[in-house]
Amino acid sequence: MNWTELLTAKVNETYHAIEGMLSLCDDASLGWKPATGANWMTTGQLIDHLTNAGGSCIAGFVAGKWPMPEGASVEEMLPSAERMPTAKSVAETRTKLAADKALALAMIAEAGEQNLATKMVAAPWNPQPALLGLQCLGMVDHLANHKAQLFYYLKLQGKPVHTGHLYGM
Repeated sequence: MNWTELLTAKVNETYHAIEGMLSLCDDASLGWKPATGANWMTTGQLIDHLTNAGGSCIAGFVAGKWPMPEGASVEEMLPSAERMPTAKSVAETRTKLAADKALALAMIAEAGEQNLATKMVAAPWNPQPALLGLQCLGMVDHLANHKAQLFYYLKLQGKPVHTGHLYGM
């Protein structure tokens, strides 16, 4: 398996599982967040973040088009939960998620196997360069971490989720 095949497979499986869990979300629960602890996103903020935590960041690495202004501070790149935007609706989130998945797949194809395997790139939040393929995989991993967060949010809300939802089965 090469970088292109690996990344394409991981993108498809991660977004598929998220799409399934979005079917368990409802607009009435967008304001829900865990009752204890601090700096939790609401469900609306979490599902909105899912629409820009993968493809748009892969595009940043591949094309240099980052979703934040050049020279943005760490606080602007990694805002506290209170400062994060929220989804307007689950339906809008589904549309935005589909576009982000298409962007991820297009950017992986555009990068090409040679660049994924040899080109070194840095993230705005970490100046240490790494292989483009690893940076892209890191963004899919980032998305998968938030996929798991959505799974537990749904579980805590009493939704009928099981391990199969987490893995898109």
